[in-house]
Amino acid sequence: MEAVELARTIRNRDPARPSWPEAILCYAGLHAVLWHRLAHGLWRSGLKGLARFVSHIGRFLTGIEIHPGARIGRRLFIDHGMGVVIGETAEIGDDVLIYHGVTLGGLSGQPGKRHPTVGNGVAIGAGAQVLGPILVGDGARIGANAVVTKDVPAGCTVVGIPARPPAGSLCADPTVGYGITHPEDDPVGEQIAAMRAELAALRSRVAELERQPVTMR
Repeated sequence: MEAVELARTIRNRDPARPSWPEAILCYAGLHAVLWHRLAHGLWRSGLKGLARFVSHIGRFLTGIEIHPGARIGRRLFIDHGMGVVIGETAEIGDDVLIYHGVTLGGLSGQPGKRHPTVGNGVAIGAGAQVLGPILVGDGARIGANAVVTKDVPAGCTVVGIPARPPAGSLCADPTVGYGITHPEDDPVGEQIAAMRAELAALRSRVAELERQPVTMR
């Protein structure tokens, strides 16, 4: 029974270590996958209107939007899940981990393949945007808030905007879904930190000038 398999995956992968009742009853990601199985079956049977309606119910109940045409493998773990969007031609392999706010979206309004293909064992961090008919290879990792528009090789980790490997190396940190391993690997964070440092220096200089006595001429 798929619900049991999904619950086992949640218990194995979630650090909160929920009980069996919690995993089955309290995880929106599990419910979203089950609703999708029903919607996808209807879609493949040609009942596309009914499939969209079932998908709409699943989105209303879970906050996770999965198009009934999307193909999803086994043991998908959508952690938290609110705001996840998976497009019509997206394909997801087995044992994939997706955090909240992720979009597997398209860049084109043309018919045909326009959404990503995600391999087995991939982890996609919170808020990441994976866009276009690209391939994310087996075991790849996508950092939080990354924007990915190009293929990601198998086993590679990418972070930032645009997404790229951090300093040319792989990331083995399991918390990549909530952030990235090292702040220096985030180019946007680097720029913000530099601006904050410059602002602090300017404030210090202004304060120093304000303390100096005013010379009357």
